[in-house]
Amino acid sequence: MKKTVLIKLMTILSVVSLAGCNQRNNFPIKSKTFVLVHGAWQAPYVWNTVRTELENAGQHVVLVELPAHGDDTTSPALVSIDVYRDKVIDAINKINGKVVLVGHSMGGVVVSEVAEAIPGKIEKLIFIGAFVPANGQSLLQLAGADQQSLLGPALVPSKDQLLLDVMKDSIINIFCQDGSSATQQLLLDNYRAEPAIPFTNPAVLTSGNFGSVNKYYIFTLLDHAIGINNQHAMAQAANIMQTYSVNTGHSPFLSKPDDVTKLLLQITQ
Repeated sequence: MKKTVLIKLMTILSVVSLAGCNQRNNFPIKSKTFVLVHGAWQAPYVWNTVRTELENAGQHVVLVELPAHGDDTTSPALVSIDVYRDKVIDAINKINGKVVLVGHSMGGVVVSEVAEAIPGKIEKLIFIGAFVPANGQSLLQLAGADQQSLLGPALVPSKDQLLLDVMKDSIINIFCQDGSSATQQLLLDNYRAEPAIPFTNPAVLTSGNFGSVNKYYIFTLLDHAIGINNQHAMAQAANIMQTYSVNTGHSPFLSKPDDVTKLLLQITQ
């Protein structure tokens, strides 16, 4: 009788122990607040699946809509990298404690400026297929050095030079060639021309602020917008030693959101 009870007790303890291990392996021990910043020609909708998956894993998520993107009606003549930066800072300042700040594409420049302004609020800074500037570099300079990108030849400036459009027949191949037909249609349905002024704004970054933040880079290996060589060069120049990869095009949160969620959780454990 005693032996039977002992065996049952040991079995229960083993199951509980395994469940605890599985939970620790799959999810961060502590809930984090993720602030997700979209890139150029996109808007917060691109993060929707990743947001849901993170929230299902017990995380808190804040999506930032940059001015003159998505449903925002700010004139492209009034935006700059500083304006984008201040919108993200305003969102972060409403959050208690530190955040995990994630930037994609052009959003990489934005989150870099945010980290420079409020380094004490950033627990981890994560770049996904993103531009990472050095002090004094503009997004235009970073993109101009990219020999693999298909974006440059597809750009169509507006007559007033305030907007940059992308030739319609190139949008999918540049931004989401590996997505499903439904995902690609979602991208087309939400497409807006991009404000041009922020592309020319030089970054202002210091080693004491931006340099002090813990940084991570997720390479997008099949990227047609930011070539993989340029991604590696920017990460190396910024001394980002902790890097990961997804086998996707420029928008992994659309084509393989599960992979992005898993990496974000892995990085923040």
